[in-house]
Amino acid sequence: MATGAAFFDLDRTLLSGASGPVFSQALKRAGVVPDRNIPGEGLLYRIFDTVGETLPAMLITRQMARVANGWDREAVSAAGKEAAERLVDQVQPYAHLLIERHREEGRPVVMATTSPYHLVAPLADALGIDHVLATRYGERAGRYDGTIDGPFVWGPGKLAAVRAWARDHGVSVDASWAYSDSIYDLPLLNAVGHPVAVNPDPRLQLFAAVRRWPVQFLDVPPGVPKLAGLEPQQVALAFTRPQLYPYVRFDVDGVDHLLSRGPAIVVANHRSYFDPVAIAYLTARAGRPVRFLGKKEVFDAPIVGQLAKAFGGIRVERGSGSDEPLAAAAEALAGGQVVVILPEGTIPRGPAFFDPELKGRWGAARLAATAQVPVIPVGLWGTEQVWPRNARVPNVLNVFDPPTVRIRVGPPVKLPERKAEPTKAMLTADTKKIMAAIADLLPAEARVRRDVADISDDELRRAWPAGYSGDLRAEAELSRRPGRD
Repeated sequence: MATGAAFFDLDRTLLSGASGPVFSQALKRAGVVPDRNIPGEGLLYRIFDTVGETLPAMLITRQMARVANGWDREAVSAAGKEAAERLVDQVQPYAHLLIERHREEGRPVVMATTSPYHLVAPLADALGIDHVLATRYGERAGRYDGTIDGPFVWGPGKLAAVRAWARDHGVSVDASWAYSDSIYDLPLLNAVGHPVAVNPDPRLQLFAAVRRWPVQFLDVPPGVPKLAGLEPQQVALAFTRPQLYPYVRFDVDGVDHLLSRGPAIVVANHRSYFDPVAIAYLTARAGRPVRFLGKKEVFDAPIVGQLAKAFGGIRVERGSGSDEPLAAAAEALAGGQVVVILPEGTIPRGPAFFDPELKGRWGAARLAATAQVPVIPVGLWGTEQVWPRNARVPNVLNVFDPPTVRIRVGPPVKLPERKAEPTKAMLTADTKKIMAAIADLLPAEARVRRDVADISDDELRRAWPAGYSGDLRAEAELSRRPGRD
């Protein structure tokens, strides 16, 4: 039985926009074309980046074979190598993960693009792509002769090139995957068994919805939608202005410790249901969306669950023993994302809420050991004044004397580099370092151990879930006995 392959378009698919500007500059530096601006060139690329391929633009692209008449093939290849050094850094982060996944599952990975073969082949090599299907210009004595050799790899021509390659390599097109942004790639997308619309142009977006094809954006985790180039969390970040929270004041320091780009794990203590809002306010200051690990109950809830998925949340089913959440978080980090973990897992209940020693689970330490990325601690204080555990909703009416939420960000935690799977002892030690780094960011009052007698009934009541009917004082005393966790 023939296996399938994975066919990837280049512009607006593997790359977020057009490769043309980089190729054009490389050709000029290589002396292949005159070093001068072509009228309207920049406008064409901006239109392409915004709406995708257009028929007039592709007609112009087809005529490039004539423009290239007389170009030295080796000089074009050299320009392609120079361009690849720049373009490889512009490849979408989740494209790398997709390519690796197909390779691990035994499928050949093929770049299928309209661009000239000798320009794009070096980029395919740099990405570890197995084969390249691209428009080939006719040659004579090492120079292009103004013709196209074989199909113009666009629309029906791209499908013809794919079918011919598949026959030669014993690959089943029906069992293959195809990734493209363009409505003009419908012939190929319709032919494969697994079509995926990536960053689709408006017409392909509509077609994919009708056909129920998956839609994916390779700069965000799978399942996160985008509209007009923005994901929901980026839109929501615009609403994290302090003016929109008149019932709370934010006191923030250390934002510079948050990385402006690249992967990171943000860890924080957990005091209130308002903590995610405080962290969202913080990350908005850094201008970065983040991925939260959240309880499965949130993801299973109507409407809220769909929003959590759209925001790139990672579903955690506590007690299941599944490694899927950490694998999803590791994938997000490999895609250059910021992952937020509250190591305590849940808000400490009752008297445990007042314990100055923060106790965390291993998840953050294990993820840090696997991903080898910075772990950035955040200390939260005062969120429980906005939304205590025993309240079903935050207190949004306190606008005349609002409580202050204190947010402090520290430098990355210095954890040992783990070259092998960490032991339980290692994870315990790393977790203690992480929790200590968070505790160091809390105010002095957070590190004072209080006797049960010094904790008021109102404080104890606010530290239990809504509806708790037990004896607050008796439970507090019992929890302090030796051997009681």
